[in-house]
Amino acid sequence: MSPKLKLLQQAVLGAAFALLSSSLSQAATPGTPVRVVIVGLVHDHALGLLNAMPKNKSVELVGIAEPDTVLAGRYATRFHLDQKLFFTDADKMLDQLHPDAVLVYTSIQDHRKVIEQAARRGISSMVEKPLATTVADAIAIRKAAEEHHVTVLVNYETTWYASNAEAYRDVEEGKLGEVRRVVVHDGHEGPKEIGVSNDFFSWLTDPEKNGAGAMFDFGCYGADLMTLIMHGETPLSVTAVALQTKPDIYPKVDDDATIILRYPKAQAVLQPSWAWTFSRKDMEVYGTKGYVITEAADHLRVRMPGEKVETEVTAKPLEGGQQNSLDYLAGVLHGEIKPEEGHGDLSSLKTNMIVVQILAAARESAKTGRTIELKKLPD
Repeated sequence: MSPKLKLLQQAVLGAAFALLSSSLSQAATPGTPVRVVIVGLVHDHALGLLNAMPKNKSVELVGIAEPDTVLAGRYATRFHLDQKLFFTDADKMLDQLHPDAVLVYTSIQDHRKVIEQAARRGISSMVEKPLATTVADAIAIRKAAEEHHVTVLVNYETTWYASNAEAYRDVEEGKLGEVRRVVVHDGHEGPKEIGVSNDFFSWLTDPEKNGAGAMFDFGCYGADLMTLIMHGETPLSVTAVALQTKPDIYPKVDDDATIILRYPKAQAVLQPSWAWTFSRKDMEVYGTKGYVITEAADHLRVRMPGEKVETEVTAKPLEGGQQNSLDYLAGVLHGEIKPEEGHGDLSSLKTNMIVVQILAAARESAKTGRTIELKKLPD
């Protein structure tokens, strides 16, 4: 064999091996735990994640990358984690461990960087909501996912609410008729008021790192739910107002907002806030036949044609990989759940491209005082 032919053969074999490695990472062996790493610990949702992991059989934590060694040390002590799990450099960790998926707990602005780092190695990602702070970053994330054949997912707490799943079933089964109006309330008393960590607070109240304040932090929930209800349709327009009711605490970002989404025959009113008297995540869906109002994770109030009063309903428990983010992630990587099919699901990249488009338009509308017209993003 000539030297040139031998080199060509080696190159082909190397490319094939790289493709095989990428596909093996993307489709973890069914029945086995998905090997995951965490990148970033500055998001306080990592506390809930590490509380849940010891009780979950769907995933195996094999590494954590956090450059702040003091912060990493606090997590290690609190959760009794082996120091061997910790890295200060995400690239080094990914190269050494090559996990099935990356769980991203950085600022929202850093999502693109981490997703691209993982994608280049054929590794899928799940980030905390929202997907990105700008449409440009969302498009770059989609490009990385498509070029490297990896999955990108977005985790929302409300995705795992049985009440939301029940309300969506009522919509899909036509019990409410055609949807005309959706009202979503999300938020709490405020990050400082509920006692978030300084690491979380510092970027959550930074308009560059978080995208905005309450508008992005909690507006994304309603945008996500409405996009699913509307079968992935981009709204015709977005109109928003934002307030700073507590400028002494949140001088750089909004702490209260209202976002109106207009569709050809429906509208949604999203009410994200860091100024609610109590923490809340609930939704009202009104159709031409009836309505459903969700309360907390598993309770609903429903009224259908001919009924003089509302009926209180306890939602059916979620099943299979729909119960929590870790089981869902394993279901996706095992090929049992296909988030991008049809118009996408609450965690899919397809859905969350529209969510970012809505949030970015809301930010612009609040800043300029204008209604922002939207068009479907090019594929």
